Amino acid sequence: MKEYQSKIEHAEGRYAILASRWNSALVDELLKGVKTAFSAHGVAENQQQLFYAPGAYEFPVSCKALAESGKFDAIITLGAVIRGDTPHFDYVAGECASGITRVSLDTGLPIIFGVLTVNTLEQAQDRAFTDRMNKGGEFAETAMEMVTLMKHIRSL
Repeated sequence: MKEYQSKIEHAEGRYAILASRWNSALVDELLKGVKTAFSAHGVAENQQQLFYAPGAYEFPVSCKALAESGKFDAIITLGAVIRGDTPHFDYVAGECASGITRVSLDTGLPIIFGVLTVNTLEQAQDRAFTDRMNKGGEFAETAMEMVTLMKHIRSL
């Protein structure tokens, strides 16, 4: 049986990074993690393009436009939605996640859900800050793995 792994084989692919301007201090930290991981795996600057949207709610339509451009092999979304006292969190986080999933399925393009959906600012800081567990690098590595996996699948 032939086996295909979703591992990072080498630095190939073209990546769109879609970042939210909302909660920018957290998003900037996630972006540092993405850049560090890309650099560690040899992804060149000219393989990356950074786009900003007002917030996570605007991600699905932005991802759709990026996916339909045909210029990228994967998209990484970066944002943070923190629960508050109103149902706003449920609407924004839920619609963002389902919209991104729909765009990914409709276009066949891997879209990495790098939107922190947390209950508190402290939880977001734990997941974003580079001196803690910074998830940005994980999001970048997932994108690189998915580019490799899709390449294998499409070559069958």
